[in-house]
Amino acid sequence: MSDLTGKVVLVTGAKGGLGSAVTEAMLAAGATVIGVSRSIQAGDFPHERFHAMPAELTGAGAARQLVADAMTRFQQVDALAHVMGGFGGGQRVDETGEDLMERMFDLNFRSAFYMMSAVLPAMRARGRGSIAVVASRQGVEPGAMVGAYSASKAAVVALVKAVALENEDRGISANTVLPGTMDTPANRKGDPGNDGSKYVQPAQVAALLVHLVSEAGAQITGAAIPVYGKQL
Repeated sequence: MSDLTGKVVLVTGAKGGLGSAVTEAMLAAGATVIGVSRSIQAGDFPHERFHAMPAELTGAGAARQLVADAMTRFQQVDALAHVMGGFGGGQRVDETGEDLMERMFDLNFRSAFYMMSAVLPAMRARGRGSIAVVASRQGVEPGAMVGAYSASKAAVVALVKAVALENEDRGISANTVLPGTMDTPANRKGDPGNDGSKYVQPAQVAALLVHLVSEAGAQITGAAIPVYGKQL
């Protein structure tokens, strides 16, 4: 198992269907976890190494303040696991309204851009750090009726690749993970007729994120890693 003892990991979207699994996996690996979501509380994960920091991350100022507060409290942020995101679809591109398009880019692209922009200066100054961002299979295999969602995830994949290239000389890794449909309550409720046995298990994605931000995964960078399970 990858060891995160002594590391401070900032997990965005820490309370969601996947985020909860990621938070628990990071804690199990020995990390101090800063859990971020709009409504997160310390009692959501009763663990001595868990610290809740509620925040709304669709603005650059909020992301910078969050990281500044984390640095003041812990003096370091070794890794960012950006799990925050959202889904919307069901319309052709010509039917997709500006509100949906903006929401997808706020949740899936801009939040990642702001968070990486906020954590990178301190990581570059220290000469080490890890960034792992959850994108989607549809970021590299766009689907019909989900154009805005697919485009926002594709933008994240490109952005993280750029971050990896820009920071390879500073010992900073940056990767995206591309899950298929995951076994979360929201996905099961949203498509009750689908075969849930083929859904990707959140624990599997969480384990991969732990590896990517650990020393064992330090040489993996610039990758977009598929986790499709039985959905090949």
